Amino acid sequence: MSSSTGNRKQGTENREKGPEGPAHAARYGSGIFAKAFLGLFLRDLRVLMREIVPFLLRVGMQPLLFLFVFTYILPRMAGGNPMAAGSGASFGTIILPGLMAVAIMFSGIAAVALPLSSEFGITREIDDRVMCPLPLWAVALEKVCFSAMQSMVAALLVIPMAYYIPAVPVRANVASWFLLALVLVLASLLAGSLGLVIGSTVNPKQIGLVFSIIVVPITFLGCVYYTWAGLGKIKWLQVAVLFNPIVYMSEGLRAAVTPGIAHMPWWAILPALLVFTAALGRLGLRGFLGRVLT
Repeated sequence: MSSSTGNRKQGTENREKGPEGPAHAARYGSGIFAKAFLGLFLRDLRVLMREIVPFLLRVGMQPLLFLFVFTYILPRMAGGNPMAAGSGASFGTIILPGLMAVAIMFSGIAAVALPLSSEFGITREIDDRVMCPLPLWAVALEKVCFSAMQSMVAALLVIPMAYYIPAVPVRANVASWFLLALVLVLASLLAGSLGLVIGSTVNPKQIGLVFSIIVVPITFLGCVYYTWAGLGKIKWLQVAVLFNPIVYMSEGLRAAVTPGIAHMPWWAILPALLVFTAALGRLGLRGFLGRVLT
């Protein structure tokens, strides 16, 4: 008993004499803490320099897209510039369908990709879900359908906000409730499928980077702040954005909610939504099965 007490006393004396003890701190003052702080800072700086490209993409993508859309695209739309005085419909009316599409996209991705990134993490919470009496593809489909429900609610919440917030009244006129419902369902399933792709194929540590280099660009270049028809003055961009699924979400909602504004024909919008949903769903399911089985 006395030997253990002596050992504790000796350990206490050693800590006081050691580099972390009060005696050492009193002797060297705040210098040791400044060196430690600087050491940690330089370590993080070195790690950042090794990942300088992802860092630049993360911090520079949004300002770059703001400049590209509002200083390059809109000024070149001539009379179709929605922010020009006397250009026809108000800017709020033009972006209403686009904001609904953005709400669908972000809600769908967040409802699938973010939970999957944690479920596939070290705790492997996904194993509890796949033990239910359902095939694995049905578990993935449930996630997509549940996210689609949240996306539709998010899109419908945009409408009352657009009526009461803008200074210039928003002129929305639902020409076909069936078309609106169909576009909402297809767009929400598309967003959930994209979330499944991201959540099942991207490393959880890179989810934030994916939002910066994929989600934000397809939003800015998805005919949210302008119409697809208005890009006629920039032909190369009008063709390039056809590979962006959110374009068809925005234009489909524009055809249903604000039919008086120039938009894509419905016979081009609906097949594109179906094709993108099927392709992303297949890719997401393949990634989901691969992550679960491994």
